[in-house]
Amino acid sequence: MALRHGLDSQIVIVGCGISGIGAALKLTKHGFRNVRILEATGRSGGRIKTGKMGNNIIEIGANWIHGPSEANPVFCLSRQYNLLDPESLTQENQDLAIGGHPPWVPNLFSSSGHKLTPELMGPAVELFAELLEEGGEFSEQGGEPYSSVGEFIRTEVRQRAAERWQGDSLSCQSVRLSLISTLLKVECCVNGAHTLDMLGLGAFGLYKTLPGLDCTFPRGYEGLINNLMKELPTGIVSYHRPVSCVHWQRVVSKGGREYPVVVECGDGERIPADHVILTVPLGYLKKHHGTLLSPPLPLHKLHSVQRMGFGTNNKIFVEFDQPWWDDDCEVIYLVWEDESDLVDQVSDVERLWIKKLFGFTVLKPTERYGHVLCGWIAGHESEFMETLPEQDVTYSITHLIRRFTGNPTITPRRVLRSQWFHDPWTCGSYTYTATGTSLQDIHNLAEPLPQQGEQPLQVLFAGEATHPSFFSTVHGALLTGWREAGRLISHYSAPSTFQPTRSKL
Repeated sequence: MALRHGLDSQIVIVGCGISGIGAALKLTKHGFRNVRILEATGRSGGRIKTGKMGNNIIEIGANWIHGPSEANPVFCLSRQYNLLDPESLTQENQDLAIGGHPPWVPNLFSSSGHKLTPELMGPAVELFAELLEEGGEFSEQGGEPYSSVGEFIRTEVRQRAAERWQGDSLSCQSVRLSLISTLLKVECCVNGAHTLDMLGLGAFGLYKTLPGLDCTFPRGYEGLINNLMKELPTGIVSYHRPVSCVHWQRVVSKGGREYPVVVECGDGERIPADHVILTVPLGYLKKHHGTLLSPPLPLHKLHSVQRMGFGTNNKIFVEFDQPWWDDDCEVIYLVWEDESDLVDQVSDVERLWIKKLFGFTVLKPTERYGHVLCGWIAGHESEFMETLPEQDVTYSITHLIRRFTGNPTITPRRVLRSQWFHDPWTCGSYTYTATGTSLQDIHNLAEPLPQQGEQPLQVLFAGEATHPSFFSTVHGALLTGWREAGRLISHYSAPSTFQPTRSKL
């Protein structure tokens, strides 16, 4: 009886990213008849955003399937839709345990215009990898011997480098320490944090990796979104429909029924609902929580929203007529020789922002992309970069590459960048566990409102920020959409469930 009535309940999903799409698919396939997605922009996919640069397909948003193996639903769906290269599908590829850091072949260049050898720089790479692994172990052990990941790495690098490299020349030790500054900036990009000093050490190990060598979509990540959208009932999504406020704990009558929630849209439309699944990015929630929910978030939930980290990681795509890197090169590290003091932020953002760019990944295969690099830059420097005219970014990138290669003639054919911080619906890139956060904060983010009472589950929360171990990922986002849909399915399947709405008849 309860399930039959439940299938008529009015469910509004806010946001048509993969989390919202996943929730809608699970609910409609289960038989829920009144599911609607409200999307602020004119497109589906959220932070999955594929673009064009000349004839090339590029990913402005999500780049990889992290851990493409059987436990990853994004991989399984992409395989089902035939969206991946054959080599990504091999069992060998799925079995590789890379721990979140692919074994890329590097080229290293110094700010004095020299190429650095892997033999010279290897000890720094090994030391940094060792410390990252150790840093992830504190979440299991409990306790926090240092206040942040940054403080832990810096302190331990200084101690261990002094012991291990004492037989090497001072110049050799110095350039290795400078490379560790570059690797700190890499880790800022990986985590979406301005500095590793903002990354909590105790919670660092909460993020879990899946086996498999990270892979990309030959025809673009949006192919996954397009395939998922085809499975939704037609007309379920309303585009250009931002939500200004979710009014919960209400009693609103419409059509002889009473509803506990009203979703107020930017255009003034008021949509009554039994349940709302909110899938907005944490960055948006941080900025708009004061107006997005009425009554406001309970204090414990609000404080977790404020404590959790949400930062910016941007890409700068650069195309060349000819490569200036080796054929087998997969990543280029830029090493500033004046950064041996282990820094991951610049002293003057407006003047020195380009120093935050750690280097580039190489778009492969060359037959598909030509000679295209993807530069990576995180933090406040990245946010400032977004405000610059494109020709200023091109100028800075050109001079950077000429300086590091020692070749004054290299000229990019074209440059294209992402601008996630100034996107009004995301306000950044993705979630990280900031200093002072713990697993409890993620549980608080995911907790529905209210949890009990006659009409529970009025507002539910999904999105990458609400996944306890896969935050910041596409598979994390999808799994949380499924989780919240499952919560409603269970609610109406339970024998003691109240009917979703009370009839006035």
